[in-house]
Amino acid sequence: MKELNLKNKIINGDSLKELKKIPKETFDLIFADPPYNLQLKNQLTRPDRSKVSAVNDKWDQFESFKKYDDFTYAWLDECKRILKKNGAIWVIGSYHNIFRVGSVIQNLGFWILNDVIWNKKNPMPNILIFTIYFTVFFNCIFEIF
Repeated sequence: MKELNLKNKIINGDSLKELKKIPKETFDLIFADPPYNLQLKNQLTRPDRSKVSAVNDKWDQFESFKKYDDFTYAWLDECKRILKKNGAIWVIGSYHNIFRVGSVIQNLGFWILNDVIWNKKNPMPNILIFTIYFTVFFNCIFEIF
């Protein structure tokens, strides 16, 4: 196999295809921000009244939770393959996806070491009841080894 020069490179492409090109046990650390499977049907605004744009891109659209889970298994399995035995992977997510991702992480035999909270200053609201917004003020980041 041809040696890949991956140092200081950004690879733009289908993640599942690109991950397969990387030799096993290549990386000490992987930082992943996978699709959240978030499509908004109605208009939402943040606490500061700025508009929340829905994710309408095809890469974040899945027909079902099963399709999303299958994709999650596929990319995390490839990440496990290319991660060095003593490496770590950080996965970012929101309440929309992180619990599904966390389940897959554990099913693949990763050990969740930490749950890091990113306190967001202008988060997206998640529930609208009588014009009162209930908001998640953080994203979860799992540190896994």
